[in-house]
Amino acid sequence: MQSKKIYIVRHGQTDYNLNGIVQGSGIDSSLNETGRAQAEAFYQAYKGVPFDRVYTSDLKRTHQSVKRFLEDGFPTTALSGLNEINWGTREGIKITPEDDVYYHQVIQSWRDGNTDLRIEGGESPEDVQTRQKVALDHILAQKEEDTILVCMHGRAIRIFLCLLLNKPLKTMDSFEHTNLCLYLVTYTGSMFNIESFNDTRHLNGKI
Repeated sequence: MQSKKIYIVRHGQTDYNLNGIVQGSGIDSSLNETGRAQAEAFYQAYKGVPFDRVYTSDLKRTHQSVKRFLEDGFPTTALSGLNEINWGTREGIKITPEDDVYYHQVIQSWRDGNTDLRIEGGESPEDVQTRQKVALDHILAQKEEDTILVCMHGRAIRIFLCLLLNKPLKTMDSFEHTNLCLYLVTYTGSMFNIESFNDTRHLNGKI
């Protein structure tokens, strides 16, 4: 397999993020004003990178986050395997430790290693990783694509990085993320290495 450089970003802020409301694959929300500004800041910092392709999930908040790259004519592909986890009955609900004990019990159960546990009406981390493997196989099979941009979602990024680094899913919360953060990953043809973790320098004009 050939080497690749993979820029993995989380989508920009939405009002759901701002208000602490769960948005999974069933919530097709749009970026808010802050999210659009974050997307523009990322574009200004990385518009000179010669991406061979831009990958997004099926959800419009990822499309909006890389809109400027698409307007520049970069080829794009949406892969459903990159969608956010389906949070089931918790989607659209504001989560606090006091208001939703069940949600936090599920998260803790995943941290304890029960990553096949599905949240009510939704997916488990193992379900998500199974579909991510299909997406990753597709990406790695594209021999003409050496440098790519992938726009995803918070929980999905944590699961994806566990897949890339062959780490147990129970450790996924060790991968911190913020809106429009960057994880820069290199693929040697046999293994993945992370060069930048949760990088937000571009949001402060430091790149």
